[in-house]
Amino acid sequence: MSRYMADRLNEAYGKPFIVQNRTGGGGAVGHSAGALAKPDGHTILMATFELSTMHWMGISELTWEDYDWLAQLNADAAAILVKQDAPWRDLKELIARIKSGSGKLKMSGTATGGAWDLARAGMMQAAGLKADSIIWSPTKGSAPAIVELLGGHIDAVCCSVPEAAAQIEAGELRVLAVMSDERLEDYPDYPTVRESGIEWTAVGWRGLALPKGTPAEIVSDLQAKVSTIVESAEFKGFMKKNGFDVTIRESAEFAEFLKTQDAQWKGVIEAAGYAK
Repeated sequence: MSRYMADRLNEAYGKPFIVQNRTGGGGAVGHSAGALAKPDGHTILMATFELSTMHWMGISELTWEDYDWLAQLNADAAAILVKQDAPWRDLKELIARIKSGSGKLKMSGTATGGAWDLARAGMMQAAGLKADSIIWSPTKGSAPAIVELLGGHIDAVCCSVPEAAAQIEAGELRVLAVMSDERLEDYPDYPTVRESGIEWTAVGWRGLALPKGTPAEIVSDLQAKVSTIVESAEFKGFMKKNGFDVTIRESAEFAEFLKTQDAQWKGVIEAAGYAK
C-alpha cells in the first residue's frame, strides 16, 4: 500500500517518493521516524494500528496527537476462524465452550500484544470473559497461525478475512464472526460479533500522517493529492486485488477516529495485563 501511494504521488508531483521500511520495536521505530522528521512535507508516515496501542504497553510515548493527519486508507476487521470440521458452528457456541471451563482452547494470529491478539482479548472482555480464558499462542503473523490451525495444533485463529481467503474458499476454514460494525461488503454471509450479542468491533487500520507542525499549505496540498488518489477507481481496484478493505476518513474525521481508538484499546490492554 505504501509503495502504491508513493508511485501515485510520484506521478502527481513529478518527483520521486521513496519508500523506506523502518521495522522494529513493535512499530515504535517506524512511527518515531515519522514523528521526529523535519516537518517540511518531505517525510510521510504510513501509520498503523500499533500507534493506538504501543504507548499503553510502554513501547513508546507516541500517540495520535504527535502527527498532522492526511487520511485514513483502510480498516481491516478482525475475524474468528476455525477449521471447517470444528464442533462450533457459530461464535455463540465457541464462547459457550470457553465459558464451560472444560480445558482451555488455543488461538493465534499474531505476536502477543499484536492487533489480532488484542482484538480477541477485547471481544472476550465484552463477552464477560477474561483474556486468559483462552491460550494465545503467538506467531509471526496470520499465515503461520493458519498453518497451525490446519495442522490441528490450535483451535482458532483471529485475523482478517482476506488474510485467510484462500483457505476459506478452499473449504478448509470457516468464519464464525467478523468484528466490524456491519457485515463486510465483500463477504456478506459472515455475521458480525454484534449479531452474537457481543458489543465489540476491532479493526487494523492504516493511514497517512506528517510530522506535527508541518506548514498548513503543505498539509493542504498533500491532502488534496491524496484525496484524488484514493477516490480513483484504480486505487479501489488495487485495494480489492490485494485484499485490503477501503475505509477513507479525511484529516479531521481520521483524528477523531484515532481518539476513540486510543480510549478503546486502553481498557483492553489493561484488562489483558499488557499495560506498562
